[in-house]
Amino acid sequence: MPARADSPLSVAGGRLTTPGPVLPDMPTVTLIGSRLADAGREFVYQGESPDCEGCPYRSQCLNLSVGTRYRITDVRENAQTLDCAVHDTGVRAVEVEPAPVPANVPSKTAYAGSLTSLAGPCPHTDCPSHEYCVPDGADFDEERRIDTVLGEPPHDYCALDRDLTLVEFKPEEE
Repeated sequence: MPARADSPLSVAGGRLTTPGPVLPDMPTVTLIGSRLADAGREFVYQGESPDCEGCPYRSQCLNLSVGTRYRITDVRENAQTLDCAVHDTGVRAVEVEPAPVPANVPSKTAYAGSLTSLAGPCPHTDCPSHEYCVPDGADFDEERRIDTVLGEPPHDYCALDRDLTLVEFKPEEE
């Protein structure tokens, strides 16, 4: 009798088998400037620099998604510092994961689990909410899923008269 489609059992070579052990996801390891290699630090990967041309470590360094916000989860302590044409003190191996993006969005769309986009550009760079209205790691022309509603934004009033709510977008999938 064949195994049901929803069963964890399968038939292989005429034998009934079970799937192997479930292994945890392997961490993403990349290289980052040694001055920046701190667990908990977040950054948006900007892609290749012209100075990367010919570097022997390109495959370890240029392995992230451009425009994605990442969080360093661990610094590989036993790894050596490697010479780098971009980072004056060299690069170190770190483990990273995609990170949520804090952002201000229109209040009418600010519900956990919903898709929304940013309200639009803001020229008021001195506003305490500017970093959330123009967040690193999110673009104005994309919709993102809200993971968490954080509440009121840090400004007292919006100079563009926008009704905004501070949220966290879900991390982008690798």
